[in-house]
Amino acid sequence: MLAQIIGVLFLGCASHGSSLQLPGIMHVDRNWFASSTDPIGTVVTRVQREITGNESVRFGLETSGPPAPFKIDSASGVVTVNDSLVDKENQSFSLWVTADDGSIPQRLEVLATITDSTGQRPKSLHPPPFGLKNYPNLSDLSNLPPLPKFIRTTQRTTKGYIEETTVPETTPYSTKKPAQDKIAREEIKNNTKVEETHIGNDVSLTVIPLIAIGGLVVIVAAVIIFVCKKNNSNGSKSKKDDMLSEETTISKEDPPDEWEFPRHRLKIFNILGEGAFGQVWRAQAIDIDGKKGEQTVAVKTLKENASEKERSDLLQELIVMKNLGTHPNVVRLIACCTEKEPTLVIMEYVSLGKLQQYLRESRAGRHYGNTHAGSQFLTSRDLTHFAFQVARGMDFLSNKGIIHRDLAARNVLITEERTCKVADFGLARDVAGTHVYERKSDGRLPIRWMAPESLYDDIFSVKSDIWSFGVLLWEIVTLGSTPYPGLSAGDVMRKVRDGHRLEKPDHCRRELYNIMYYCWEAEPSSRPDFKEVVSMLERLLCTEMDYIELERFPDHSYYNVQNLEGEKV
Repeated sequence: MLAQIIGVLFLGCASHGSSLQLPGIMHVDRNWFASSTDPIGTVVTRVQREITGNESVRFGLETSGPPAPFKIDSASGVVTVNDSLVDKENQSFSLWVTADDGSIPQRLEVLATITDSTGQRPKSLHPPPFGLKNYPNLSDLSNLPPLPKFIRTTQRTTKGYIEETTVPETTPYSTKKPAQDKIAREEIKNNTKVEETHIGNDVSLTVIPLIAIGGLVVIVAAVIIFVCKKNNSNGSKSKKDDMLSEETTISKEDPPDEWEFPRHRLKIFNILGEGAFGQVWRAQAIDIDGKKGEQTVAVKTLKENASEKERSDLLQELIVMKNLGTHPNVVRLIACCTEKEPTLVIMEYVSLGKLQQYLRESRAGRHYGNTHAGSQFLTSRDLTHFAFQVARGMDFLSNKGIIHRDLAARNVLITEERTCKVADFGLARDVAGTHVYERKSDGRLPIRWMAPESLYDDIFSVKSDIWSFGVLLWEIVTLGSTPYPGLSAGDVMRKVRDGHRLEKPDHCRRELYNIMYYCWEAEPSSRPDFKEVVSMLERLLCTEMDYIELERFPDHSYYNVQNLEGEKV
């Protein structure tokens, strides 16, 4: 059973009067896990609440998406499995736990994940070494024990662990023993002395013949030495060639990348979106992601006119996604095709597309007076929840040491269940060791979303991503408007440097605008981190207040700027 954390919800409402008793503390797991092999009736967790009055507490379970395979006993708070989990492997459900004692109702969001039969979360390149059940909060990497010192990370063995076997280096040794070498040297020395004495005694009789014989011996010896050296050189070269050949053979026997997918099992259909050099297509993949049959996926690739820089960026994006693992608010990598051109990055298909376009299209049929449950129109709570989900996804990325560098509504996707997922890691960089990235190359930049230190010093960090999140929050509030309307890119850079910030929209309450402004502090160290932003937005969601008064949304005060030269918009 996962360790519990305490959530205290204050749902203040003036209509209840000053004499209303505060609700008791509700104890609930924020992360639920169930195995796909768990039978119906398996207990997942238990929700408890301290009793503050005489009224009994009634527990409930809500979801804004598809029905969840869980139920809660309204009296005891015990959560159990109420449907087969076999076909729900690797799925996550965003749920709300409610508690009502007749006074102030309480709601708290939790995340339920269906693991595979081994209990491990899917496709995580760096899972905890001792299993999920011992470490419930995977976003807190500081709680994970360090890997044993004898484990290295140089050779992939599975998609999870990476190991290397270290062996002592073999030391070359001589085939002759020292004593034998000494005896041989002494024998040569003695023979030389005997020969010199013999020649000295007979020199007067054999001077001319010995000179001739000696010259012949020298010539023969020189020829023999030359031939031997040449043979040794050829032998060494041949041995070296054999080693290189052997190394090449060994490298060919390395296991293939387990993310690779046969491209002939892909059927490409319509295009979902494109930029100057890249395209995203809807496709059908056969027998992918551990599932039989066809599955709809999104395939990202480059156009034929893409440069080597764009090709490098796509491969960098692939590397980042391979090392991420999974999170419900981050687009998941499924597979790739890199053995030949064009490179294909296969990702999960997100049906409603970009959040920016979704927000803009919502303006046309806006009827915000209808706020009943099940309404097809966006509400203030929907928009605040979008921001909350993006912040959760970015908190996950920052804990992984990833800076996005291009966080904007155009790079967030949304599902039919209105789940937001951070996407497009083309500019993302893994900075786990340094926490800072310095841009070295030129290209189109998201100027209206960039922090001052990024605009003027080419420095990117989690804090510059926080600045971008503040601009994204402004986009959500204004239903997809372009930031700094009416200003050129040069004007935006100068005004940001001089302390100018996006103004508070008239229909946005001060509490929500304060979060944006907090993200736009000039000094990076003064800005919050994503964990703080998640906490601030969660507090707003726990009230019944509308922080975005959509009935006051001005139809003509904001407009969209398209195709600005040199900018990413």
